[in-house]
Amino acid sequence: MSFSDTIRTYLKDLQQRIVAGLEAEDGTPFIVDAWTRGPEERLQGGGISRVLEGGQVFERAGVLFSDVRGKQLPPSATQHRPELAGRPFEATGVSLVLHPRNPNVPTVHLNVRSFTAQAVEPGQQDVSWFGGGMDLTPYYGVEEDAVHFHRVCHDALAPFGADKYPRFKQWCDEYFFLKHRNEPRGIGGVFYDDFSELGPEQSFAMTRAVGDAFLNAYLPIVQRRRHLPYTEEQRAFQAYRRGRYVEFNLVWDRGTLFGLQSGGRTESILASMPPTADWRYHWAPAAGTPEARLYEVFLKPRDWLGLSTSQTAAQPQAAE
Repeated sequence: MSFSDTIRTYLKDLQQRIVAGLEAEDGTPFIVDAWTRGPEERLQGGGISRVLEGGQVFERAGVLFSDVRGKQLPPSATQHRPELAGRPFEATGVSLVLHPRNPNVPTVHLNVRSFTAQAVEPGQQDVSWFGGGMDLTPYYGVEEDAVHFHRVCHDALAPFGADKYPRFKQWCDEYFFLKHRNEPRGIGGVFYDDFSELGPEQSFAMTRAVGDAFLNAYLPIVQRRRHLPYTEEQRAFQAYRRGRYVEFNLVWDRGTLFGLQSGGRTESILASMPPTADWRYHWAPAAGTPEARLYEVFLKPRDWLGLSTSQTAAQPQAAE
């Protein structure tokens, strides 16, 4: 089996394992939508979109596998690598976004991928790299959850060097940031791209470690929060914060822009959007409320693994 086939096999298996874990938690099956692109289209290849809508836990959950080839890298892929402009490419990856029903359960995102920009002229070489990461977007923040999520990310990366978690955490904080709002999207996690410095095998091993850590990072949070009561006012705040998620994905996210610019499958690309969202003009939460605390405590870069024992033991307040 070639190295590319090994990557492809792993990613398909990762998608299946994650979907199985989410189905067991929600009790609702995902629909499976396999798709292909013909040779006459701008983007060739195919993928498998697994989507859950209207579940008990998740209002929308999309876990997507894609394996595509294109004739020319789009601008979103070359803004940091202009020397690769014009090259054909291959990209294989798994991407997911889970939008829970209960506002006490955070939204989460994961992406792991392999990318190759192919040589087109004599003397050139293929340029390959890996990218990935996961990040958490709470509506009602809980220190225990933030610490758990970051601890799992840290432990997944630890075998690959002590520098990886702090470096990729900072990268995540800087990447998932709404520049037009001067505001983080959530509490971060880890993020990396254009990564090949450990060599192909170890860079892939690190990417596997991130993908394999996802269910352990997220499902314990879901299980702690999914049965907490909530109010319509909390659902309204969730919809408002989901609006920020939409803004980031459509304005700043390189993966979304890459898919749309390269002629990708729009239905799959936009499966990351929440089922409902809301915008309010010049709104701010009242002082002293849990909504205000999200901004004051959680939507700031923070060393979550440096929290004291008393802080990590904090529990959320159940809605009246």
